[in-house]
Amino acid sequence: MTDLTLTCRRTLKASPQAVYNAWLDPETMRRFISPGPDTHVSEARSDPRIGGRFFVMMQGDKPYPHEGTYLVLEPFSRLALTWEAPWSAPGTQVELQLTPVTDGTDIVLTHVKFMTEESRDNHQRGWTGILEKLAATFTEKDAKNG
Repeated sequence: MTDLTLTCRRTLKASPQAVYNAWLDPETMRRFISPGPDTHVSEARSDPRIGGRFFVMMQGDKPYPHEGTYLVLEPFSRLALTWEAPWSAPGTQVELQLTPVTDGTDIVLTHVKFMTEESRDNHQRGWTGILEKLAATFTEKDAKNG
């Protein structure tokens, strides 16, 4: 069933430039690329160029390594990357579309290729949590700078 897809959308109170850069900066990635309150990122690396690789070690009740290759890097509007984990279907990809809106940036995240509906549904919850943490990251920055 690798034709299963999910889409998450969120409006963030940050510029497209700030949102785009957050997905490429390892220090910022550590703050939001983990799905829930009981998980965190213990390690993040990024080589932000086409063909470059990223790595994120999510920590929860056990380690959850994720890595991939950057496929598309269109500054401040679009990123696409492979999403590789021990339980992922081959050829799994994630695309982020960033659109400026009055209050910040509309982000649409699309993740394609899942082996089961359960995996897709679990990733839907995971990506929703990640986007919530990303939104909180920008709120924290505003509070610190305000």
